Amino acid sequence: MKFISKEKLLKEYGKLYSEELGINLDKKNEKEIFKWFLASVLFGAPISESNAEKTFRILDNYNINTPDKILKSGWNRLVELLDNGGYTRYDFKTADKLLELSKNIKKEKGLIQIYKISKDEQELREMLQNLAKGIGDITINIFLRDMQGIWNVKPKHTKAVIEAANKLHIKLGTKFDKKLDTALIRYIHKHKNK
Repeated sequence: MKFISKEKLLKEYGKLYSEELGINLDKKNEKEIFKWFLASVLFGAPISESNAEKTFRILDNYNINTPDKILKSGWNRLVELLDNGGYTRYDFKTADKLLELSKNIKKEKGLIQIYKISKDEQELREMLQNLAKGIGDITINIFLRDMQGIWNVKPKHTKAVIEAANKLHIKLGTKFDKKLDTALIRYIHKHKNK
């Protein structure tokens, strides 16, 4: 990794993923929070960032971006759209996951309600992971990173982000900075093969 200043890093790579996707996060807007959770599930899969983004945009363009609309679309339609986005190796598993999490979010009366009833961040993480098989730490970290400041959560930097910051001689500080974290993740993805 070549040297880059913190300011340049933030300018080039600091736009939040939710912002780039046109998701307007607000603590009272269940639909936008769900859209960000849906995107986080897609980004959390072992697939390229560009395919995850493309798949989210396909689902959003077809207005399949709420639990009800995902359930209504059905498994076959989800597989078709996931394939169009580049999820060919993970289409069946991801369709199953999206249907299961949509059903469970409806049962729990939404993500905002899950946040409200969780006693702390650890319980919130567990409740979100239990929404569907295959939702892991990576997905939850992606989701909570952009929710910081909207919800009372304190995400932690991943090992890869800490290593990248150290290599670039960038101090992370004691307070989590979601734009800096995002910038480092984007920088890692752009330069991982260089």
